[in-house]
Parts: sequence; C-alpha cells; structure tokens
Amino acid sequence: MKIGIIGLGLIGGSLGLDLRHLGHEILGVSRQKSTCQRAIEKGVVDQADTQISSLTSTDIIFICTPIGLIFPTLKQLKPYLKKETIITDVGSVKTPIVLECSAFWENFVGGHPMAGTAEQGIEAAQSNLFKNAPYVITPTENTPKDGVKILEKLAQSLGSIVYHCSPENHDQAVAWISHLPVMVSASLIASCVRESDPIVLKLAQQLASSGFKDTSRVGGGNPELGVMMAQYNQRALLRSLITYRQQLDQVIEQINTEDWDSLEKLLNETQQGRSPFITPPPQF
Repeated sequence: MKIGIIGLGLIGGSLGLDLRHLGHEILGVSRQKSTCQRAIEKGVVDQADTQISSLTSTDIIFICTPIGLIFPTLKQLKPYLKKETIITDVGSVKTPIVLECSAFWENFVGGHPMAGTAEQGIEAAQSNLFKNAPYVITPTENTPKDGVKILEKLAQSLGSIVYHCSPENHDQAVAWISHLPVMVSASLIASCVRESDPIVLKLAQQLASSGFKDTSRVGGGNPELGVMMAQYNQRALLRSLITYRQQLDQVIEQINTEDWDSLEKLLNETQQGRSPFITPPPQF
C-alpha cells in the first residue's frame, strides 16, 4: 500500500519505520524540511515533503499531529484526496475528533495506538513501538467497514492488540487510565513544590526515589498534551476527577478519625483491584 503520514514525531515516525519495513511505500509530511530529510535518513519514509499535496496518490493517511490540529489538517487535505482514500488519526481523544472528521470525510476511521515514550520528535522514532500495545479503533454506525478492516489489518501487522469500541467509551476509559493520572501526577508535583519550609523541600528532593519517580512521571510530561487532554476530553475527565476527589476525601476522613480498619480494608481492595489493569482481561 501507499501510506501517507502527516507528523513525523515519535508516533508518526515509529509508524513509518514499521510499515515501511513491512513493504509499504511511505510518504511523509512535516512542517520542517530538516525533519523531512532526517526521516529519509533514518529509513522512516521513502519520500518526505513539507506540502500536503504530496499525498495525492496515497491509499490511507495517518494524521499524527496534536489533537487540535487533526481536523484543520483534514480540511487542508481534502482538495488533494481521492474519494476512496482512508483517513485515520492517532489522537488520544476520540469523540469530538470522530464526530467532526467523519462529517467532513466519509472514509474517516478514528484510531488510537496506545504506545509511546517520554521522548519526542523524529529522533525518538523507534521500531516495534506498537508491538503488544493496544490499538483502539472507534468506528460509528456510519464508518465504512472496509476502512475499518484495512486499519485493523495494518494495526495487527504492527503486532498491536486491536480493540473496537465507541468513541464515547474510549474517552471515558482513557480518562481513567491516562488523563486522570496526568492530572493527579501533576497535582502531586505541584503540592510537593509548594512545601513552605526550604529545608524540608530540599531534603524531599534529595530523598525522592522510585516511588516518587513512578507516580510523578506523567505529570512531568508535555504540558501542551496535558492541556489538550483536558480541553478535548473535558466531560469524561471531570467525571473521573470528581470521583477521585471523593475517594481522596474518604481517605482523609479515615486518617483524620483514625479509622485504621476502614483504611486497611480500602488498601486490601486496591491491592486486589490493581491487577486487572496491569494484566488486562481478554480483548472484546
């Protein structure tokens, strides 16, 4: 297949590496000429250009831009597309993207490969990034079945575990396991740096080890991405945050009233409850 990729960062670049290795012809687009050249040097793409018009002959195009640029990019693409060209995205929020893009382009298939690293840009691109990772496809009743099947086969060829669900269910699930942790982690960091005693603050920084590193990692990530998660998945994220706040209030009350039995019961429940998230049940 002839595959277009717009946005040659970590996700777009890694897609290019693997799909090209599988024998597909990869045409890339980036705003920076230097990124285009580096993508060719790294073997990410066969050709790269700064102009979207270079993707005229592609069979499927992956839009790997930030969430806020997905629909504007599709609008720029439309004049150059064949009617049968499949458009998909890699955004971490699906409901507003799928609604807007599907109304604009009939062959749009919402997608979300759930893999990544803390690194960004073309230099972060790596092979096998998506192997054994979830790849969520979010069709609606109007999404062409052929497009869904093609994207599914491509995702499976990457070694991904493919899931199908509605955009709405995707967004609430991701709010729990991705977007809420970012906000909780960011709040943890914000709370720590507000320690008023400079001696205690410095000591805490010196003593911070694996526990703090694990729980603070996602809160110390890309601020732009965090804002977009909140902006585009506002309703689902607020629902998760409110439930989390209620749970935190319960813990505060248990500690304040020295209700150690209830706290122990909660910690026993969370010890058992964590396992299905780390070793998830079979795909649906």
